[in-house]
Amino acid sequence: MKTTQKFLAFKLGVKDTAVISLENVTEVLQISLNQICGVPQMHSCVLGIYNWRGEMIWLVDLEDMLGYASLSQGSNMLSQMMAIVVQKDGKYLGLLVRQLMDIEWLDKNQIKPYSGDLFSPEVSSFVEGYFINNDEEIIISLDAGAIIEASMWGIHN
Repeated sequence: MKTTQKFLAFKLGVKDTAVISLENVTEVLQISLNQICGVPQMHSCVLGIYNWRGEMIWLVDLEDMLGYASLSQGSNMLSQMMAIVVQKDGKYLGLLVRQLMDIEWLDKNQIKPYSGDLFSPEVSSFVEGYFINNDEEIIISLDAGAIIEASMWGIHN
């Protein structure tokens, strides 16, 4: 049985690396800030809605959501940002990230279980586990389904 799977790797914060299974990735887009329609009285990590293929999807600053510094806190808010459109059970969400890295083949049997000492409480409900790469660095495996189902926008999704 094949246990390796493709994951999309990206930067999380200044030094962390995270992955999301490609099974949940629908598309990767470059979005400029003026294409995002802000929505008042939403959680700070929700930047607004975006017209994607004729449908409106929520765009979320993944770093802000996970307790990292918001992408907008950077020295210059990027005019062009990368969005990973993830889906689960017909629900879509756009995750804005600092920097895409690569597509990685990772062995699902090598995933280590979530540990509270390694990650901040904000990250805990969205982590499937983690991998250790050849350089002994931790790669956080995020659960796209848990992010999509997060209670902070459940009423709007």
